[in-house]
Amino acid sequence: MPKVTVDGQEIVVPAGATVLQACELAGKEIPRFCYHERLSIAGNCRMCLVEVKPGPPKPQASCALPAGEGQEIRTDTPMVKKAREGVMEFLLINHPLDCPICDQGGECDLQDQAVAYGRGGSRYEREDKRAVTEKYMGPLISTTMTRCIHCTRCVRFSEEVAGVDEIGALYRGEDMQITTYLEQAASHELSANVIDLCPVGALTSRPYAFEARPWELKRTLSIDVSDAVGANISLHSKGREVMRALPRINDDVNEEWLSDKARYQVDGLSKRRLDKVFIRKGGKLAAASWTEAFDAISKQLGKKKSSIAAVAGDMVDCETMFAAKTLLKACGSTQLEARQTGMTYDVSNIAAVNFNSTLAGIETADAILIVGSHVRWEAALVNARIRKAVKGGAKVFVVGPEWETTYPAEFLGEDLKVLNRVPKSLGDKMKAAERPAVILGGVALAKGALAPALKLVDKFKLVRDGWNGFNVLHMSAARMGSLMLDFTVDGGMADIAKQAPKVLLSLGADEMDYEPFTDSLKVYIGHHGDRGAHMADIILPAASYAEKDGTYVNTEGRVQFAEKATFAPGDAREDWTILRALADSLGVKVGFDSFEELQGAMIQAVPALGEEGLADYGELPKADSKAKTEGEISAYPIADFYLTNPIARASAVMQQCSQELLHADEIKEAAE
Repeated sequence: MPKVTVDGQEIVVPAGATVLQACELAGKEIPRFCYHERLSIAGNCRMCLVEVKPGPPKPQASCALPAGEGQEIRTDTPMVKKAREGVMEFLLINHPLDCPICDQGGECDLQDQAVAYGRGGSRYEREDKRAVTEKYMGPLISTTMTRCIHCTRCVRFSEEVAGVDEIGALYRGEDMQITTYLEQAASHELSANVIDLCPVGALTSRPYAFEARPWELKRTLSIDVSDAVGANISLHSKGREVMRALPRINDDVNEEWLSDKARYQVDGLSKRRLDKVFIRKGGKLAAASWTEAFDAISKQLGKKKSSIAAVAGDMVDCETMFAAKTLLKACGSTQLEARQTGMTYDVSNIAAVNFNSTLAGIETADAILIVGSHVRWEAALVNARIRKAVKGGAKVFVVGPEWETTYPAEFLGEDLKVLNRVPKSLGDKMKAAERPAVILGGVALAKGALAPALKLVDKFKLVRDGWNGFNVLHMSAARMGSLMLDFTVDGGMADIAKQAPKVLLSLGADEMDYEPFTDSLKVYIGHHGDRGAHMADIILPAASYAEKDGTYVNTEGRVQFAEKATFAPGDAREDWTILRALADSLGVKVGFDSFEELQGAMIQAVPALGEEGLADYGELPKADSKAKTEGEISAYPIADFYLTNPIARASAVMQQCSQELLHADEIKEAAE
């Protein structure tokens, strides 16, 4: 490892490090516009100039210069200061300087660096400035390309991380313009990350335009519940409304990226909300009081309190599920289920349904078999990780209907018999791999492919020193938490339907089939007027994920905590308080009167839920050598990426994305 000197401080840097990275290791701040830690080096903004000896007596771009043994690097000489001022002056020559009306104002790299490294005054007089026509990049990205400084971060992100070549540059020199292909909308699932990457106000958020300034917003640490990845986010709220969601850096989970759905579904938090108690009378829902609702539930149960069941939806936090389980236990019932769509599989060993390679670890796999998962829609951030693995030389095989991958992949057909008799091309590649991985999707679990897939553990030696390549990719943010809490029954939803409970508690379960529960009193405890509310006999308005504290466990078994950003609207209450009040109405004791007591009881029951980080599920179970599977995967569970949950379906932005980006060719003209 080379030894260099930075402003008189001698440090040792890793082999292959750049001068810019060496300066950062020494604690020196180097300004930059084009350089980004997760993108390839472009070296075209020249803002990161430093003086290096030995070398030519001129400033050099530190982002593109390798650090070498014996280098003497200076970041504070008059030459460097003057060079940076000159670069900034050139950047501002064509910049419109419309900061007062720019949405990036207050969080703009160009503003910050102009103050810190600019001249402090302008020599510009009346020369004409370059102007660029606006480009259309879809319903999520607003463009003011006259502000563009040609850093090409957006181009490199689209090509390298998202894997979709939709943004590029036209023309040369002063006439260069960044645009999408034929000025069409950027239609991939990670498109809005270019807004965060843009160091100026050229690319800003279209739905958030002119809504608020950054200094007006309260920031709350939260977790995305739109899928099972558990991306770390920051909710920015103004008053009682969540204005936007931005990603937080977590290299183990989402790096610093966020899917478009997680970012923009937040406008649905204030639409189609349930803010009053409703009871169905004469076939119609009518407003009622909490007391009336609780009395109706108590009357329906009568003395047979054990005839009650609870089904948890996809976005429910662990505390709510534990509160429901405690309530049902006090009533004498064990009818609990979180797999609302009806799938069943063995949950005696959670390691068998965990993403054991970890999200960061899947990048290092060199052969990947995906069974029954449209990864790009089910977990867009995992898809970006797989793309990184492919760039590193991994080969990807897919069992299931073809979908548009962002990397080379070999589709092996739709028949699950592939798991019984592995094709030679797949077998040879997996056996030769040093870090082979299998990813089982939700539809594969529903088809009974878990047991046959476990046989591949021995066949391909998926478990080795420091490596476990057997993975299940869930789609529900509540799934792993429900398994840890044992919020399941062996027969799944079918078993609960057989019991014909007098009362069915639906905890935000909007994807389940309510038909088998026609004779039950259906009590919907949720936050949006979606399918569950339409089917309910009683509606008890609850808080969304943004309006309560809660614990979530992602698909790799990582325990994470989300904080309360705003208050629920109207009469809506946090879920656990509703269940606590219902316990009093039913005359049973649950043992908690506050959120702290509830969380403490939950952690006492399942200690792993009290430790943020990866939970330890132990070793994989032994495979059943006789296990076989039949059938075909004809379709994937997600038919529309943008409309997978009640919050997204209530979002005007997500509805627009669905119509324009997925179904634009289906919209008929007036003449048709």
